[in-house]
Amino acid sequence: MSEQSLPEDARAEHADALPEYAERVLDVTELIPPGRVMTYGDVAEYLEEGGPRQVGRVMSLYGGGVPWWRVVRADGALLAGHELEALDRYRDEGTPLKEASRAAEGHLPRLDLKRARWDGGERAQGHT
Repeated sequence: MSEQSLPEDARAEHADALPEYAERVLDVTELIPPGRVMTYGDVAEYLEEGGPRQVGRVMSLYGGGVPWWRVVRADGALLAGHELEALDRYRDEGTPLKEASRAAEGHLPRLDLKRARWDGGERAQGHT
């Protein structure tokens, strides 16, 4: 996937510049309170731009410096390749989880989105 998949205003004029759309996604990620999550689609809806794939692309390229574990898949599955680190963070923050059944692959829990999802309603001061 290339930068062409990001919204038009997100394509950097300079290779070392952070795209404006990416900055906005990362800003929203930093607003999510500990113990709460937003799906990739929730973030796009909050920004009223892009979609889940664009948000996922931003997070994969630029999300290492923000609480990336708070932006999640819509099915509540833990991020592949980062499951154990994310799980430690969810447990530290008290994020609601649904324990896995013995039949579940890897016996990893899922996020309890019904209880953990944040709608952005309590926006931080200075953010729109």
